[in-house]
Amino acid sequence: MRKWVLPDYIDDILPAEAERIESLRRRLLDHFRDHGYRLVQPPLVEHLESLLTGTGHDLELQTFKVVDPLSGRLLGLRADMTPQVARIDAHLLNEPGVTRLCYAGSVLRTVASGISQSREVLQIGAELYGDPDVGADKEVLGLLLSALEAVGVRALHLDLGHVGVYRALASGARIGGDGSDTDLFAAMRTKDAPAVAELTAKLPAIWRDAFVALPTLYGPADEVLVAARTRLPDTPSIASALDALATLAHAARDRVDALHIDLADLRGYRYQNGASFSVFTVGEPNAIGHGERYDGIGKAFGRARPATGFTLDLRQLGSIVNRTV
Repeated sequence: MRKWVLPDYIDDILPAEAERIESLRRRLLDHFRDHGYRLVQPPLVEHLESLLTGTGHDLELQTFKVVDPLSGRLLGLRADMTPQVARIDAHLLNEPGVTRLCYAGSVLRTVASGISQSREVLQIGAELYGDPDVGADKEVLGLLLSALEAVGVRALHLDLGHVGVYRALASGARIGGDGSDTDLFAAMRTKDAPAVAELTAKLPAIWRDAFVALPTLYGPADEVLVAARTRLPDTPSIASALDALATLAHAARDRVDALHIDLADLRGYRYQNGASFSVFTVGEPNAIGHGERYDGIGKAFGRARPATGFTLDLRQLGSIVNRTV
């Protein structure tokens, strides 16, 4: 093998593409700054336990691990910047009230997310800490949509979800609400309706029927919300989650070409605990932006703050922008 051959799913970025990416990075960071989000730059590598705090098994499998020759401690190469920014907010800044932060940099993952994807993702994003209200989710979603508009991405399709619905059902049925060790969680994520029906067959009817309904509650936002209020138990937690989705849908309606809700969308790392959103555009099979609420992520750093934010892949975004000019 030639010494200069790169590892699988790791690529050089050549001049034309590199210039597009750098231009996007600058424009997006300026856009975030104009909306009150301050730039932070976490290190590429840090102690493994710090990187994995609050993130669960999903992120651990994506993290490259190395031994520090100076200390002998196990280090990790970041696979996602959100835990690092949470550490900065909780441990270093420790500010009262709401804190708005943004970032841009490479993250490295052990496995590519798709056949044509790189294991080195050029990640850019924004995080809002200290506000538990749905207004914070609305602000972050609005910032994502305005950022895409600012760089010329049009024909947006927005998918909304809320992991709180599943967790409320799991808690009500007394089977646990985080999905970390249940086959039901896995079946729900893949919308495996027969498996969901089998796994919930012995539950009381109110919970069994709700679980069976959940994978079918996907489609145009207004229709799904009406169906969900009819078919799901009328508990405070579920009502609150549906109200939050209705608020986000109303806020985004005039800014996207299509607006859907998926109540069985349980993607993302385990620290997600509220509303989530994914943005798509014409001609791109994968989501171009992801966001979610993840309250309590800073707990291990001494400050369990409400938090919500989103990320974009600069290389993916550069390719989309290049196709539309």
